[in-house]
Amino acid sequence: MTRNVQQLFDLTGKTALVTGGSRGLGLQMAHALGEAGAKIMLSSRKAADLEEATAELQAAGIDARWIAADCAQEADIRRLADETLQRMGHVDILVNNAGAAWGSPAEDHPVSAWDKVMNLNIRGYFILSQHIAKQCMIARQSGRIINIASIAGLGGNPPEMHTIAYNTSKGAVVNFTRALAAEWGKHNINVNAICPGFFPSKMTMGTLQAWGEDKLAANAPLGRLGDDEDLKGLALLFASDAGKHITGQWLAVDGGVSCITGG
Repeated sequence: MTRNVQQLFDLTGKTALVTGGSRGLGLQMAHALGEAGAKIMLSSRKAADLEEATAELQAAGIDARWIAADCAQEADIRRLADETLQRMGHVDILVNNAGAAWGSPAEDHPVSAWDKVMNLNIRGYFILSQHIAKQCMIARQSGRIINIASIAGLGGNPPEMHTIAYNTSKGAVVNFTRALAAEWGKHNINVNAICPGFFPSKMTMGTLQAWGEDKLAANAPLGRLGDDEDLKGLALLFASDAGKHITGQWLAVDGGVSCITGG
């Protein structure tokens, strides 16, 4: 029997692990998945931030809990995966969102900073996806993996934006998504990427102060920046049966910036 739209988007009985979930885009997506019925495990480095974010989700009627972990460290990633599986039973939806940026002209960019960005933004995604899939998703022949890339991974930036490592890492996330989807489709694991444009957040505060909100918004055909709702719909589509025939894809949520820049 064909399901209706509400049934296709329903995540009741599902569990989701969201890294970088204590604030910003990660917390927004956690709200979306939880509001659709999923149980949520949040992770980030700082316990205090996680306690506050989990309390916010619980106040909204969402079954949420947390584990502090550094997704730049392999041992911490594997601990996060194992503890999540122990406490939740299984993971249906993995949102790889933890990330870092670094601003420096390419000719002066520290190698240590390059390694930091790459370790968190792409190596961490690979290790956690591999661990969760091997321990849970492949055996269950079911899973959704959502990788958070960026429109910065679709091309270059204006010359004044010195984020060579960040752009490179997010471009890698896009192709990691395609390659993983091709390999794991046989296990009924859907792998997709979201490419946000500019959203005000703690990570982007420096850019916002340097450029100004009006100037950044003017770069988008819609004339605005992303807000606290703009990732919810796409995250839910990729996580639910409404998107069960979508895999290996990326979609920009950027107010139209990438249609001008050619991403």
